Amino acid sequence: MSTYTQVQRNGLFELSDEAKQELASSSYYNDDLAPSSVAERTWTTYTITMLWVGMSICIPSLSLASGLITMGVSPWLSVLNVALGNLIILVPIQLNSTVGTKYGIPFPLFARMTFGMKGAHLPSLLRAFTAMGWCSVQSWVGGGAFAAIIGCFAPKFLDAEWTINLPSWGGMQTVSEGTFIGFILFMLLIAWVAYNGLENIKWVQNIGGPILLAVMIGLLIWAYTYAHGASGMGFWEVMAQPNDQALIAEKGGFGYVYLTGLMGNIAFWATVALNIPDFSRYAKSNGSQFWGQMIGMPVPMAFCAFVGAYFAQATKLVDGTASFDPTTVFYYLDNKVVIFISAIGVVMATITTCCAANVVAPANGLSNVYPRKISYRGGVIITCLMAFFILQAWWIYGSGSAYFTWMNAYGTILSPVAAILVADYWIVKKQRIDIKALFVGDGRYAYSNGINWAAVISWFVAFILPLMLYFGVDNAFFTAINSINYIWSFVVGFVVYMLLMKTGLAGRSHVTEEEYAAMTKIE
Repeated sequence: MSTYTQVQRNGLFELSDEAKQELASSSYYNDDLAPSSVAERTWTTYTITMLWVGMSICIPSLSLASGLITMGVSPWLSVLNVALGNLIILVPIQLNSTVGTKYGIPFPLFARMTFGMKGAHLPSLLRAFTAMGWCSVQSWVGGGAFAAIIGCFAPKFLDAEWTINLPSWGGMQTVSEGTFIGFILFMLLIAWVAYNGLENIKWVQNIGGPILLAVMIGLLIWAYTYAHGASGMGFWEVMAQPNDQALIAEKGGFGYVYLTGLMGNIAFWATVALNIPDFSRYAKSNGSQFWGQMIGMPVPMAFCAFVGAYFAQATKLVDGTASFDPTTVFYYLDNKVVIFISAIGVVMATITTCCAANVVAPANGLSNVYPRKISYRGGVIITCLMAFFILQAWWIYGSGSAYFTWMNAYGTILSPVAAILVADYWIVKKQRIDIKALFVGDGRYAYSNGINWAAVISWFVAFILPLMLYFGVDNAFFTAINSINYIWSFVVGFVVYMLLMKTGLAGRSHVTEEEYAAMTKIE
């Protein structure tokens, strides 16, 4: 019988047939977690580009730049902030993508290699909780569009004076009652869709994205008409407006505001920086995934930033206050046909994104952690309840400041996870993985009772200082650290993990060159 447990074909690895047979009875193995075969890795540069285009073009992407406008930053500097943030987060995304393409493993297996067979539950739950927050935000966006659809037949739903006070993390908050009702209806809809499976709405995903792109172009045209009609300003004159110095000073000064915005824009894709192997495992080559992501993420995100910045600046010029939420445009429109078609497009695009990325992912994560107690459908219910009651969208998406506070908070917590994964794969493990051991409970990735405490300790040490500001410890030191929270947590997590792995705390988990050669068959 062959001693090979994995096979290399053109630089890509997969489990050997013998290893698959041995692992079939393992409690850590199932078809969903099994590494993709080399034959299954068919995604080209175009495929991955379109994947990112689909994920990037959404209403929350517009609010990254519009949120900065509400804090006093100029339109062009807001667009630059978004673009720079996306280029920075591409670094850990690209580094963690490689492991998926080379070995065909999804994020849970990547986490097992670094955090341990049981310790992997930590990054999985962190990823799930963040997805619940985005489920809440996306549902609020969809709720606003839902309210606009209903408002075409019941005008009260588009009455800006029809409001309700809701409890929030910042105290009681006044919100549109129509949007809140739409939020409830939208949340029930995505819960029903996710509960019953996504197969029946796949066709919606194919047309929802182009419709939303058309809606964005329409939003840009409306913003130009709105600003030009009131101020006489041309298109580029709106974009050329300077910083609002008084508003920036009120928010803490330019440096703090701009860095806070930058950290939030980095954190926007912090979740994907962790689970990117879930997608890259199907890439045809590392070149395909690299260029697909280099093209597919920064370009559409820059476009969304431009639209969001222009919309917010246009409303600020006319109304005196920048509008953060692009869906508020429905309150300005008089044509019910335009409102109806635009809102339908937003609903269609949002429901597919929300279900696939922000409901199914945490539902599967919860089920994977507690398979005997939580089914997939149980995970869907828990996700939606958490998104509604705990992660209050009316606060998160209520203002630009709250939006960036939310992204900065979870970005600070997720950043060291990405850093630890990068450090472990590229430096500690030297890009050598024992694929079979990822499914063996007492193998080289078991660490201490299934937990790599070096990873857990590094994660905690990295994020605790930047978060002190959120716990009321307000001084210049913690304010400075918080203003660079993602970068601070990444660097500290990376360094501390490297130091702890040199102490022997985690035991021996790396694969030597000799072992690697012995377990790998090259074809």
